[in-house]
Amino acid sequence: MEFKMKEGGFTAEFPFGKLDISGDDQYGFRPYQLLVSSVAVCSGGVLRKIFEKQRMDIEDITIQTNVTRNPDAANRVEKISVHFIIKGKGLKEEKVKKALELARKNCAMVQSVTPAIEVEETFELK
Repeated sequence: MEFKMKEGGFTAEFPFGKLDISGDDQYGFRPYQLLVSSVAVCSGGVLRKIFEKQRMDIEDITIQTNVTRNPDAANRVEKISVHFIIKGKGLKEEKVKKALELARKNCAMVQSVTPAIEVEETFELK
């Protein structure tokens, strides 16, 4: 990956498109937003694959996040709470809980940031 300086931040070109990154949200995505997005979507993608392999009937997954940052330590990300809202047919809470545990173990982004950042995962069934 290559990042080039631009007004107010940096930019990178990827096969899917251009990514603008900046500490100022007037110029691009903020680095912490990308960090949280990476953790949430990696975890959600792994979870989705597990559901498919287990032939669970999933109609939709929405991921909500909350971030705890420490303003006294360079605004460091200390905790990412990831909440999955899962819509499907015939879902059993215990099976979903086990799938979520398996997803956590197999998500590269979650494994990359823990234990430096606490990642809390919860879910609800619709």
